[in-house]
This record gives sequence, structure tokens and C-alpha cells, in this order.
Amino acid sequence: MATTADFKTGMCIEHNGALYYVVNFLHVKPGKGNTFVRTKLKNVKTGLVLEERFNAGIRINVARVERRPMQFLYKDDMGYNLMNTETFEQICIPEDSINGAAFMKEGEMLEAVFHADTESLLYADMPASVILEVTYTEPGIKGDTATNTLKPATVETGATVRVPLFINTGDKIKINTEDGSYVERAK
Repeated sequence: MATTADFKTGMCIEHNGALYYVVNFLHVKPGKGNTFVRTKLKNVKTGLVLEERFNAGIRINVARVERRPMQFLYKDDMGYNLMNTETFEQICIPEDSINGAAFMKEGEMLEAVFHADTESLLYADMPASVILEVTYTEPGIKGDTATNTLKPATVETGATVRVPLFINTGDKIKINTEDGSYVERAK
């Protein structure tokens, strides 16, 4: 058991029968009244963010989670098949449990988060950015550079990304997996 004084960003807690990550928190000591902690919590399963207020010093249940490296093997009708790189154990998980699944290609390394007490998979995270090759994009119009214009491009995984006009088919680009945005041209 911990108290609200032990809050840290990224800490996983049990609240109202569900698991939440602490996105951010702030200890508030008003001029009048009791001290409280204002938090922003993200639901592990659904991804919904809620703002919650705790009185200072109350007890909270801290959930133990473990992060394990996993390798994406292949996708079939059951879901995405991942292999633990340490024990070679394979598991199959649904697409909605993977953050950034649209940018995943075979052999990609992920970080899977497991609930330590129940050994159940909570979710899997892609790396913050990946480098993929553009398989198709319309050619940019010469001279159309007055504004920051973007065009759609299809990458090797089949996902569509908005890229600048100077990107052509065959170029390798770096993509942010959290929001699917173009970062830079890869070298």
C-alpha cells in the first residue's frame, strides 16, 4: 500500500476496479481547507484519460507491472503473434492492444506490459519512431512550396501518412508511432 504522497508519473495504480497510469499529478494546498492531489489518470485497457482528485494521505493500491521485450512474428486471423525474446514463448494479441500497430512490420521489436500478479498482457508499445519506405505517393508539383503543404503517402506496412511535397516513392521516412505523423527523411 502506498499513499498519495508516493505518486510518480508513469506509476500504475488500481482505482475503481480498473488499472490506471498516472499521466501527471499536482499537490494542491489551498489557503483554506485540506490539501489534495489533482491527478490525470489513463485507463490501461481503454486508453481513456480522466481527471481525479484525491485527498492527501489516503491509501492507494499500486499495481505491479512488468515490461518485457517482444518480437512481432506475423499477423493471422487470430491477431498479432509475438514472441518473448528471452523465453521464446509465443502469444497472440488483438490489434487494439498494440499502440502504433499500423506501422509494425515483421521482426519489429515491441515492449509488452504485463500485470505481474495475474500474468495477463495489458498492452504493447511500439518504439517511439520507426523508419519505413514509401511505396506510393503522388509526385509533388514544382513551385508549390509557398506553404507547408502535405500530401498522402503509403508506406510499406500499408498505412497512410501525410508527408511534405519533396518526399517521393522509394524514400525512407521516420514516423512517430504515437500519432502517425511524419518526423523527417531517414538517412
